[in-house]
Amino acid sequence: MDTNILKDMFPILLKASIMTIELTVISVVLGSVIGIFVSLLKLGKNKIVSGMASLYTWLFRGTPMLLQLFVFYYGLPFVGIELSPMQAAILGLSLNSGAYMAEIIRGGILSVDKGQFEACSALGFTYMQTMRKVILPQTFKNIIPPVGNEFITMLKDTSLVSVIAMSELMRTAQLQLSATAKPVEALFIAGVLYLFMTTIFTTIFGGFEKKLSVY
Repeated sequence: MDTNILKDMFPILLKASIMTIELTVISVVLGSVIGIFVSLLKLGKNKIVSGMASLYTWLFRGTPMLLQLFVFYYGLPFVGIELSPMQAAILGLSLNSGAYMAEIIRGGILSVDKGQFEACSALGFTYMQTMRKVILPQTFKNIIPPVGNEFITMLKDTSLVSVIAMSELMRTAQLQLSATAKPVEALFIAGVLYLFMTTIFTTIFGGFEKKLSVY
């Protein structure tokens, strides 16, 4: 292993890891928003709307993310929609994350005691008021562990956007590998950075979980 190459590559790959974190945060935040709406639709009484929400989660959880990225970046131009690598990456990652977040949030809502729904109904709360003021705040506390797992999984899955020429950590490592013909050094640094990022965010979510458990 060439230490000089390591010193030259590290700042480049470290900068690329910032894009990986940005992609992860944007995708999970958008996925959470999508997940909230989809989970509420799945729990609603309208069977058609609930069925459409279930179809969405079935489709995006049942097909590989790599295939979804290919469809958004290489497939959409055939119907007149062209997306940049960044746009395709955010769209694909967010919709995929949204499907998983919908199931996480739905499970969190169902974990809340049914008596609270009945109490809200007796007080005259509408469905949305019940969710916004009573159920969702408790749900968010309960779903911190699976949300943390989803964030870490998405952080690693961003490496898949390298196939659509998105310059995040894995893509940059591949370019450095090609330019220097030093695969060990490039992949070693990329692996260390992925481990560092996942460890940091695992610790952060663990802290949130421990703090909320006090209450």
